[in-house]
Amino acid sequence: MELIVRDESSVRRRTILCVVTILVVLILDQWLKVWVKVSMEYGDEFKIMGLEWARIHFVENEGMAFGISIGGNTGKLLLSLFRIGAVGFLLFIIYKLVRSKESSGLLVCFSLILAGAIGNILDSAFYGMIFTESYYQGGLAQYAPGKGYAPFLFGRVVDMFYFPMIDTYWPNWMPVIGGQPFQFFRPVFNVADAAISTGVISLLVFFRSFFKNQNTPEPVGKEPEKYGEETKPEESAPENSTEENTLLPETNKSNQE
Repeated sequence: MELIVRDESSVRRRTILCVVTILVVLILDQWLKVWVKVSMEYGDEFKIMGLEWARIHFVENEGMAFGISIGGNTGKLLLSLFRIGAVGFLLFIIYKLVRSKESSGLLVCFSLILAGAIGNILDSAFYGMIFTESYYQGGLAQYAPGKGYAPFLFGRVVDMFYFPMIDTYWPNWMPVIGGQPFQFFRPVFNVADAAISTGVISLLVFFRSFFKNQNTPEPVGKEPEKYGEETKPEESAPENSTEENTLLPETNKSNQE
């Protein structure tokens, strides 16, 4: 009974850890996106703490993370459906991990990926329905439910983080690209993108053994070990059996006398 209660308490704590991680990311992501959407014109930017290489720059994209786009309305719809399917799959994985008592760090990684996926789905699903269009130097977008710029699942994702840490030109002696501008890091992203990237990179760096264990099959014909059962040592002959046999004739002789 005590073991069952302890297991239930552990599952509850791990579930709370996942929920809190997801909610923190979602609240921060959506708050910042809404603020940028209604407070900045499309293309506006300002420096973060006066740093030239760290800026808030308002853009929107219709595709994947970091502003990567895929073609047309069909591609947009397929991407949105893929995200919804991915969310369902991630929920299932997290449920199994919570029950299987995997490490808290692994749970946080998958929770970050799930939160990021949900954050970008919310943009695609609802922003087109509740906000007006954002135009380049065309005024601020307005919160207008039912009078938005796109139907369900066809909204655009709001991006704002821009870190051009290296802004220079390729050397003139290089073929094809010589003299052209080079910038790193060029993509503009949001909190949801950062959460997904952090979760994926952390999985690859710190939890590679998890995927190795999942892909390692049990040897054929080998019975799985049963935890909690002690293996019985092989029976061996008593060490003093030879000694007893050597003394036996003397004992018999004394009795005969």
